[in-house]
Amino acid sequence: MAKKVVASLSKGGAKDFAKVIKMVKSPKTGFYSFKSEIVSKEKVAEFIKAK
Repeated sequence: MAKKVVASLSKGGAKDFAKVIKMVKSPKTGFYSFKSEIVSKEKVAEFIKAK
């Protein structure tokens, strides 16, 4: 699955995107999990601040 994402980003517009990984705590169990997403560079701060 990751190969498809990498292949689609290598077509020229990849410099405008960033892969962001955020650590999220589960309210039920208290354990942490990681949420990763590929977003445009302008929306990185919005992704980190969003819950």
